[in-house]
Amino acid sequence: MKIVVSIMRVFVGLLFIISGLIKLNDPLGFSFKLDEYFSPAVFNLDFLSVFSLPLAVFLVILEVLLGVALLLGIWRRFVVFNLLGLITFFTFLTFYSAYYNKVTDCGCFGDAIKLTPWESFTKDVILLVAILILYWGYRHINYWVSHRWSVRLMSLSLIGSMFLGYWVLNHLPLVDFRPYKIGFSIPEQMEIPDDAPAEEYRYIWTFERDGTVFEEITSGGFPDISDANFTGSVKTELVQAAFEPPIHDFTMMLGGEDYISSLLSEEKSILITSYDFESASLNDFDIVVNFAEEKAAEGYVIYGMTAASDSSVDKFYEEYGTVIRWYQCDQTTVKTIVRSNPGVLWLNEGVITDKKHINDI
Repeated sequence: MKIVVSIMRVFVGLLFIISGLIKLNDPLGFSFKLDEYFSPAVFNLDFLSVFSLPLAVFLVILEVLLGVALLLGIWRRFVVFNLLGLITFFTFLTFYSAYYNKVTDCGCFGDAIKLTPWESFTKDVILLVAILILYWGYRHINYWVSHRWSVRLMSLSLIGSMFLGYWVLNHLPLVDFRPYKIGFSIPEQMEIPDDAPAEEYRYIWTFERDGTVFEEITSGGFPDISDANFTGSVKTELVQAAFEPPIHDFTMMLGGEDYISSLLSEEKSILITSYDFESASLNDFDIVVNFAEEKAAEGYVIYGMTAASDSSVDKFYEEYGTVIRWYQCDQTTVKTIVRSNPGVLWLNEGVITDKKHINDI
């Protein structure tokens, strides 16, 4: 039991630390994932959306601290009990997501490692079993260093986690795992290779012969069966999803026309993003408008991308003018491009040469 507990202790501790740090690198992205769970389409807890960001920061710091504490062996019963509560909660969420196909990416490892809903659920079940072993054998969890040094290391972990969370929220993630990172070409990220797998379905047809009901499976065409009656029932199942490029929903709509080719052909352009005007402060818009005017004078072509309503855009034009021409895009895409509202990207023929948080403009 000692050996098993030691192995599980390292496995669980390291996994919680890694998972927590990946999400702590981008807590805003994790808060967007919580917004999905709180939405009317999932748990209908929309009133909790205002707490998404503080809850996201709290949960990821808690993950890191519990992982560190487990490795150190400090407060073992308290730590294991909280790990069990946390993984039980996450297992419920991932099962709900997988079974009802509500949230297709749980965000367990942020944008670094993408897991399907059922993969996320399987991962949580394995962790649940490992933590149950730790719960039954917590007496075998001993200190790796003295209690005094354990407390010091826990304090450093807390301070370090809080500072990292503060830094990335007020600037940008230290490591960008998204397809819009500096140096990436948007057109290349949108390409579909010639040998990319196509979408495949199977069709399950129900027939009746001499009072016996049976099924025939094909990949498309009607079954070649002449001695049975088709009941009229056919089910369609997805066998293989089509290849989806890293960037697949990047659009710039205005008046029913997509201006994406205009942006990606410019040698000297700046893209300003704002997924929601109401979420940004007036001071932020003053800064970004002044910045846009300066860059326009330097020869940059200025584009704006937003998911704000037409009335909000019209109100913006009335107050700030049209130095930024706003184009419509899906809100999730705008949030993904840069973790700042508003945020700024420099592009050269679709290649992202730089990106900044509003605080760094």
